[in-house]
Amino acid sequence: MSDQPVPDQLDGAPHPRETPVIFGQDDAGGRFLQAYNSGRLHHAWLLGGPKGIGKATLAWKLARFLLASPIDTEGPLLGRPQPDTLDIPEDHPVARRLRAGADGRLLVIRRGLDDKGNLRRDITVDVMRKLQGFFGLSAPDGGRRVVIIDAADEMNGNAANALLKALEEPPADATLLLVSHQPSRLLPTIRSRCRDLRLAPLAKPDLDAALAQAGVSADSTALAQLSGGSVGAAIALAQGGGDALYTSIVQLFQSIPRMDRQQAIRLAESAAGKANDARFVMILTLFDQFFARLARSGITGPLAEAVPGEAALFARMAPDANAARAYAGLAQRLGARARHGRAVNLDPAALVLDMVLQTEEEARTHL
Repeated sequence: MSDQPVPDQLDGAPHPRETPVIFGQDDAGGRFLQAYNSGRLHHAWLLGGPKGIGKATLAWKLARFLLASPIDTEGPLLGRPQPDTLDIPEDHPVARRLRAGADGRLLVIRRGLDDKGNLRRDITVDVMRKLQGFFGLSAPDGGRRVVIIDAADEMNGNAANALLKALEEPPADATLLLVSHQPSRLLPTIRSRCRDLRLAPLAKPDLDAALAQAGVSADSTALAQLSGGSVGAAIALAQGGGDALYTSIVQLFQSIPRMDRQQAIRLAESAAGKANDARFVMILTLFDQFFARLARSGITGPLAEAVPGEAALFARMAPDANAARAYAGLAQRLGARARHGRAVNLDPAALVLDMVLQTEEEARTHL
């Protein structure tokens, strides 16, 4: 089982069930705890927000808390002190069982494997039907039951309809936690039956702490700006050398209008060949970031720098909102062309060089 792909774990990071501390999401956790203490805990919660900001980690934290908390049969916490934290000790029996994947009161729904052992593209109705069997059994010890769906965005139509039936008639003492990177993609009828629990991107101090917990060491200033406050994105950037690569992109365009052709060719050739596909994808991602930050700078003014010299470069390339809109349009065209080219196996080096040259051409019209 350890060799099989896991869809709800980021490469280079511990699984959410093994992440000891969640950073930057005290507000979301506090709102859940307040609902619990009020005695009006909703049966379904939609944990929404950008990918990699701690939604799955919070879902596992909520699951630990619920499964370790007794059910009050005489009214909402009658005569019992209200908890002031969601934290459960690491040596608590529930915490130990969840780390071992051995608590029968928790069901995790995620993408399954196909006949070849590869991850399916979506959560199928066969996987979602586990809900029916799970809810049909008596909870061990008469306690709570918790379901984590990660990620709900990945359900196909039939799976979404199966979930909807469960949301319409939830069993007593059951809580569903839906992790969603794009809640707007879910059926409106699913969203309307869930209590919204939106998580925010992490500020730099929280991102630094989360990266340190994951054992990631890199330029946190660049990662904080380029990741958009997402720990997952920051880890991916760090592992792919994204901070250094973004620096090279900024340095390349600093020589406009006489761009260093040899530097441009070296950047393009670094993405050549199947062995460098991950670097090619990283370059596309960072070009998206470059254009997004460039356009935003032209509209709103200087941004906090991701790398030295970025603000001065953006001021030259995008002096006004008209230039910003032109770069936004160019980014859309170049990104679509490059990703289509990758899908049909065009030369990555040629695609990258084309992006660089077209960006240079556009920049000259605004200098």
